[in-house]
Amino acid sequence: MKLILGLGVLIALIIGAVLAGFYFGQRRLIYYPDMTRGDATIASTFDLVRPDGVHLRGWVDRPGQSRALLYFGGNAETLQQARALLAECCPGWTAYLVPYRGYGGSDGEPSRDAILTDALAVYDEVARRHSGQPVALVGRSLGSGVASWVASQRTATKLVLITPFDSLSHVAKSHYPWLPVNLLMRERYDSADWLCARTQPTLVIRATDDEVIPSKNTDALLLALPTSTRVVTIEGDHNNLSANPAYIEALRAFLR
Repeated sequence: MKLILGLGVLIALIIGAVLAGFYFGQRRLIYYPDMTRGDATIASTFDLVRPDGVHLRGWVDRPGQSRALLYFGGNAETLQQARALLAECCPGWTAYLVPYRGYGGSDGEPSRDAILTDALAVYDEVARRHSGQPVALVGRSLGSGVASWVASQRTATKLVLITPFDSLSHVAKSHYPWLPVNLLMRERYDSADWLCARTQPTLVIRATDDEVIPSKNTDALLLALPTSTRVVTIEGDHNNLSANPAYIEALRAFLR
């Protein structure tokens, strides 16, 4: 009996340790700012100081255009490739690419609440610079959640969601079905809830072999979007679909 009781206590301790590890360590599972240190070596042309003293440093490409495009990257994405692709597909837009706090040359530490608050501040600065002009949002992977939040709070004349999901907690549940993710997840990006009232033009780009965002999670997001949403499926996986020429063509056609 003592052996059984002791085994039960050991199992409970192990389970508790696993749950606590996920709860307190989930930011390390979601955000990979160390992968983006190369961006810090590229001279910034955009610097927004937040109320807590954090500098968000990024780039403004093709300044002087009336229309503005704001790009939100993935959880480990360096933004130099995105800059090159946007230059090719949308020359008529001034593009703003600003690494999240803790990413690239930006100060601070990443967290959902900070990232979402920062994103609205960046949008407001961009809208101020392009007063009365269209502002488009492009978000890839994690950035699709950030772009979805901004689109729910501000005016986005066009919204592009690349390899998007309905909720990051649902994605985590797909990868960790044995964990009570809904109870443990703090870094939630509930895109489907945020976009359920959207009516403006929206483009969803998805990959045929996405090993990170399950197809069912993109499908669930599409159910929340208007039926007019344009969906483009591109051959490739989560990380390499932008190498397919169809990727640039989809962006060019939508942003034309």
